[in-house]
Amino acid sequence: MRCLALDIGGTKIASAIIENGVIEQRRQITTPQDDAATAMHQALAEIVRHYEGQFDAVAVASTGIINNGILTALNPKNLGGLADFPLKESIARHTDKPIGLLNDVQAAVCAEYAQQDKSAVKNFVFITVSTGVGGGIILDGQLSTGPNGVVGHIGHSLADPNGPLCGCGRRGCVEAVAAGRAIEAVSSQWNPPLSPKEVFEQFRKQDEKATALIRRSAAAIANLVADMVIGLDVQKVVIGGSVGLAEGYLPLVQAYLDEMPKFYRCPLERAVFGGDAGLIGAAYWVEEQLRQNLL
Repeated sequence: MRCLALDIGGTKIASAIIENGVIEQRRQITTPQDDAATAMHQALAEIVRHYEGQFDAVAVASTGIINNGILTALNPKNLGGLADFPLKESIARHTDKPIGLLNDVQAAVCAEYAQQDKSAVKNFVFITVSTGVGGGIILDGQLSTGPNGVVGHIGHSLADPNGPLCGCGRRGCVEAVAAGRAIEAVSSQWNPPLSPKEVFEQFRKQDEKATALIRRSAAAIANLVADMVIGLDVQKVVIGGSVGLAEGYLPLVQAYLDEMPKFYRCPLERAVFGGDAGLIGAAYWVEEQLRQNLL
């Protein structure tokens, strides 16, 4: 089966044809920010037209909450203010092929879990630290999505009750402390202002201010891992995303986790698929759904 896979994120929309887990014809555009709904309709139409006649199904991984074909952004800032967007219907205007939708991190955890020894690891979590912070959760060997598609929005668990206001409206979420946008919110006020990429460059040079900012992020993620372990009996966690995969970040998260009591710790690994986990996982999940006649 050949899937047209889309990965809709806060800063980019990636697309590719995927067959047997192999990525072909990968493309990437910037996620629309101005007049987001109209621009998103146009972007999706162009993507489907580009791959016309080359796919048997459409598999979408998107940031936000996916429920009954509707994309709702818990933190609308991550999608240029987009909320309550009819994602499935928008794509269906341009193809009659089956369409499957997942949250992007739910898709990514499907890809990463396929690489695990499933007889040994039943409870598994993928955490992305990127524009935002999200999670994909496997419990008893099965992807957990919940009746409203909300499962995995662990970036909106509490990190600091006195912390920054999150885009979701709650104060002190992990996302508001640890994500790329959270890093940028601080570093953009510096003199001179720095981008998150530049902050990491300074962090690797042991700059005191940059190190403190990256440490704040890594500590929040380590505590999030600990919460997953103690709350869900998670046996392994993998970390991905542009921040999570940045050089020097994962060892710092590991160092904070190592300081915790043993019941809060589990093996922590770097994501295998990197930035393509959403594409591959969405295609994998859609193929499984079609085999079971669930789409």
